[in-house]
Amino acid sequence: MERSAVSGGLQPNYLLYPSRTSSSLPFSDHRTRLPNFSPPPSLSLKLQKQVSSCFKAVSPFKRGAAFSDTHSETLELADIDWDDLGFAYVPTDYMYTMKCTKGGNFSKGELQRFGNIELNPSAGVLNYGQGLFEGLKAYRKEDGNLLLFRPEENAMRMIMGAERMCMPSPTIDQFVDAVKATVLANKRWVPPPGKGSLYIRPLLMGSGAVLGLAPAPEYTFLIYVSPVGNYFKEGVAPIHLIVENELHRATPGGTGGVKTIGNYAAVLKAQSAAKARGFSDVLYLDCVHKKYLEEVSSCNIFVVKGNSISTPAIKGTILPGITRKSIIDVARSQGFQVEERPVTVDELLDADEVFCTGTAVVVSPVGSITYKGKRVSYGEEGFGAVAQQLYSVLTKLQMGLIEDKMNWTVELS
Repeated sequence: MERSAVSGGLQPNYLLYPSRTSSSLPFSDHRTRLPNFSPPPSLSLKLQKQVSSCFKAVSPFKRGAAFSDTHSETLELADIDWDDLGFAYVPTDYMYTMKCTKGGNFSKGELQRFGNIELNPSAGVLNYGQGLFEGLKAYRKEDGNLLLFRPEENAMRMIMGAERMCMPSPTIDQFVDAVKATVLANKRWVPPPGKGSLYIRPLLMGSGAVLGLAPAPEYTFLIYVSPVGNYFKEGVAPIHLIVENELHRATPGGTGGVKTIGNYAAVLKAQSAAKARGFSDVLYLDCVHKKYLEEVSSCNIFVVKGNSISTPAIKGTILPGITRKSIIDVARSQGFQVEERPVTVDELLDADEVFCTGTAVVVSPVGSITYKGKRVSYGEEGFGAVAQQLYSVLTKLQMGLIEDKMNWTVELS
């Protein structure tokens, strides 16, 4: 018997016993057998074996939609309502973990059954907030193959954030390899084409015990996944933002430009107050002049005027969003003039269109902005023409519906 990372004490680690048959495993019947699956050769040999064992170690599936793919006659998807996916946590089958000590390198990662993890009460992440996270998605194509969108960009952003937070980080190859393995092990949780995506959440945290203020002595890299639909309850309908000019998300010289966990807890107060008043979210201003746009709680902002698209420049207080970066490239390829520069509230209020971008929201049209009691509307019907054009191109790329001339997607089969 091995001690599993899944809560419940000593229990079999089925990934270490691939010869066990599914009938011997005490898993509920919402787990499914995925026949004749072969992991891609790009994964390390160890991860190929672990991914293969995941598909051997799950029990028969009694209900759910059947889906054809290139490796088997049918792939039975998880038994959930794919037409009613929101952006909420749904437990899946497997997670990925990898550890290293301070000053060391990550190695020997492995897939484990999804479940609770153990942390010392004195862990650096719990006491001093030494932690980062990433977010990316996997989409299912019509042929059953899966697509990742720019995972190496997430890996590079985690490396940058880890340096700021005094943590070691997985290499780009380790990060991407781990993402591939986790997605493939949870393949049945990737929604059918057009029904949503599999949200992938990599975490990096100081898991070692530390009492005095100092970097933790041990670090854990973990990936879990969850099927998701639209982030905002409005779906692709316009969202309504309020400009916050008292509370601030980030300060110069701080950590606003990296994806550290504390950045998100800091916005909850203003966000909760805004939602209680009927707004979708909050748009933050710079903390020095209080007139330049920064970002929304969890996404970047774009302002459209004629053929020009402006977005706040990355200067240390704004997260360098991967969807933001992609939209800029798509917009330029479509003939728009894109400027990364300081953008004032006055420009925002005079815009033709406003939209937000992020991994979770992809592209979300802004229907109105409220600033100091004044409400400016940009259209209540849906996407503006520019946002619609950019959203269409980007999502078709992400879902494999058009040729990927940017070389942004990674296909898994």
